Amino acid sequence: MRIGEFAERAGVSTRALRYYEKQGLLPARRAANGYREYDESDLRLVAEIRTLLAAGFTLEDARPFVDCLRAGNDVGSACAESAAVSRRKLAEIDAEIRTLLRRRAEIAGQLTRDCPGCELFPAAELPRPLPPRRQPGTGRLRGGPPSRTDSRTRTQ
Repeated sequence: MRIGEFAERAGVSTRALRYYEKQGLLPARRAANGYREYDESDLRLVAEIRTLLAAGFTLEDARPFVDCLRAGNDVGSACAESAAVSRRKLAEIDAEIRTLLRRRAEIAGQLTRDCPGCELFPAAELPRPLPPRRQPGTGRLRGGPPSRTDSRTRTQ
């Protein structure tokens, strides 16, 4: 399929596809007329790239995941190189969390010292927990294990 149709199906711009190609993440075969051509398997590569970008990975971080898919694996995180990138990203996130907790403690301490009667979180400003996301018609939490009454898990 040509770049316009592919971009529409992949949910990205043609500019993004050209950029992924330039970065070596997305192969683009050329037709005799010079147009870029993509096939169905390329959709999975773009989906993997977009998912990783949305999770905070860089394009360079995405490279081992894309390579893993190109090698025939069902998921991009199945290879040692992509697992190493995931572990590094988790370590970065953990470091950011520690930094944020330290900053929060400093600000809370300052507020407690400077305003002894002030509440850290007045009741009206407390964040409300989100309701559990349930699968329609099943009552099961999305992503959770199947319930004992789930028809797919019952034995006859």
